[in-house]
Amino acid sequence: MISRIYIDTDRIIAGITMKDPGRPEENNMALHACINPEHVIQNRRKLAALAGCELEDFVSAYQTHSANFHKVTREDRGRGAAELDTAIPDTDSLYTFEPGLLLCCFTADCVPVIFYDEGLGLVGTIHSGWAGTAQEITVKVLKQLFQVENCSPKSLRVFIGPAISQDRFEVGQDVYDRFMALGYGDEFLYFNEKTGKYHIDNQLTVKRQCELSGIPADHIFVDRTCTYDGSDCFSHRRDKECGRHLSFIMRKK
Repeated sequence: MISRIYIDTDRIIAGITMKDPGRPEENNMALHACINPEHVIQNRRKLAALAGCELEDFVSAYQTHSANFHKVTREDRGRGAAELDTAIPDTDSLYTFEPGLLLCCFTADCVPVIFYDEGLGLVGTIHSGWAGTAQEITVKVLKQLFQVENCSPKSLRVFIGPAISQDRFEVGQDVYDRFMALGYGDEFLYFNEKTGKYHIDNQLTVKRQCELSGIPADHIFVDRTCTYDGSDCFSHRRDKECGRHLSFIMRKK
């Protein structure tokens, strides 16, 4: 299985699965965007073996481009792992302090965010498409962690995974207006006079949201792989019908 491992310590493993021509449906990990659900289950079991867990340890959400988050408990174990209808509904971010649960985030151009505080044993994921970024889902999740879960911004580490690049991400006036309304989005926008389209750097906007929330810049890693141009990437904008990457993180103990 082709994947990128961002961290693998005695306490935490995190990374993202990549497109793999040697796997069923090229290593598609999404039950909501597949040809055969059994292919996805096969791929997820392969990932489980890599991560040192079972498929039944996966926890997935039904992502809706919302700003909703969910604190995962042991009772959530296995939700969305093998069946789409058991996934946590209307949620785009998961976090937990529980060991042995692999949290999932599915993307194919949107920005996946993985975060952890190794000292506290906190791990989590965020799915931030342009709509999630405009709703500041990352800011809202971080506010929850800092104000409710007693996490320190200086203790948090963040990985921002592969996403569509600014040059490939054309948007119209409505999306441009949403980003401008943030008050800091103008730095990550440009206008293409030939096409009459705006271009947004969603990754760096999310990075700025992390920084504005108090996370030191050197605690944020950005994988600048463009999903549209990457041969080992799924891209909904490029292919329309495509699989999904799975960004994952698990506290081992």
